[in-house]
Amino acid sequence: MAMILCVDDEPAIQAVVGRALQRLGHICRAVASASEALRAVAESPFDLIVADYQMPEQTGLDLVRLLAAQGYRIPVILMTGYSSVEHAVASIKGGAVDYLTKPVTPEMLEIAVTQALEFVRLRRENERFRRELLRVRSSRALIGISQPWRQLMEIVDSVAPTRATVLVEGESGTGKELIARALHDRSGRADGPFVSLNCAALPEGLVESALFGHEKGAFTGATVRTAGAFERAHGGTLLLDEISEMRLDLQAKLLRVIQEQEFERVGGGRTIKVDVRLVATTNRDLRREVAAGRFRQDLFYRLDVVRVRSPALRDRPDDIPPLTQYFLKRATEHLGIEPPILPPETLAHLQGYHWPGNVRELSNAVERAIILSRGRELLPASFSSHLEDRTYDPVRRQVPGPPGAMPAPDEGVEGSFDLDSLERRAIARALEATGGHRSKAARLLGISERTLRNKLKLPVPPRAS
Repeated sequence: MAMILCVDDEPAIQAVVGRALQRLGHICRAVASASEALRAVAESPFDLIVADYQMPEQTGLDLVRLLAAQGYRIPVILMTGYSSVEHAVASIKGGAVDYLTKPVTPEMLEIAVTQALEFVRLRRENERFRRELLRVRSSRALIGISQPWRQLMEIVDSVAPTRATVLVEGESGTGKELIARALHDRSGRADGPFVSLNCAALPEGLVESALFGHEKGAFTGATVRTAGAFERAHGGTLLLDEISEMRLDLQAKLLRVIQEQEFERVGGGRTIKVDVRLVATTNRDLRREVAAGRFRQDLFYRLDVVRVRSPALRDRPDDIPPLTQYFLKRATEHLGIEPPILPPETLAHLQGYHWPGNVRELSNAVERAIILSRGRELLPASFSSHLEDRTYDPVRRQVPGPPGAMPAPDEGVEGSFDLDSLERRAIARALEATGGHRSKAARLLGISERTLRNKLKLPVPPRAS
């Protein structure tokens, strides 16, 4: 059942339309002019208006324009006894959802009203989906009160409305993808697609296809034409996560796409033009990668239009209490339980930890503590299984590791201040601790297995004398 307003200066038409709508199960109110119709919609909500095109003083098309000008989003079906192509085109262009020629039969009216009400239903459903999307976006909370975090958000707010390419640096688990999504959500492209591609997780033979798509038959297994990330991100934002893991030959192709905003699918010859805003993330120093010959200098300069750094959690301890409260609320809602109390001593305990896994590690620790806790309070002991023997040392700014971990720089090992040397020794210790198992070693190191393979292929530089 819908509330429908009939606007016609002829009482006979009002009666015909009213009876037809009532037989369909709707409630109908009739008025004789556009001005009366405006007063009626101000008094009561209507789902649909059926109005005559030709009326004294103001036409039905005038009514459509007046409704739009006053902010009403009520669909209007126009009726006329003077049918013409010009009238029909003007009505639809003016905002009417349908155009009927008199005499209007009950069958014609039923079809038009049913379609218009379906239009209303779909529009409301779309608005509901948009609200849900906004709710989901808001759930990807960017939480922080510390000075480093506020400075980062100021840069994000300044850069988001532009088309500038952004390079987001930071350790794993610091929320680089959330920052990329914030750049998208706060831009004019927020209604467009956000496509994320993890360059470190893709099989080497499929990276080009994942980026640019492929034509049917381009390679074994390519049974259908497939759109790549650039094509799917048209009109929106493309996130290239862990860009430092991309092969050098693909870096050259990526550079061309960034410059020209066009590409060809694998196995295809047709040029496809796109409009994509690019955001790249990395947990490595791309300047060092360029110096080592592992990353193209020209691509680095293309990506490095605006550079932002996601701070490590140890550098923003003031954010640990609000982040902990947020993760506590989210986890308890998911588990369907009442949130426990977080006493100050627990928050102080968490602020004294180094958090090598950053925000991701804090989220996991909170959820684990909630599951294992049996009281109404999350005491420091609730986190003991996670923080035991890993207390943060603020002087050395590191976590004492297990036996066999990489030694601290003050242990007197030759070359310990050389980053390449430290990295090689850390990899060797991780492989030794896992019995040579690369996947487990990569997890211990906090890098992808592909990154570990690439590092193992590197020649060992000569040690300084």
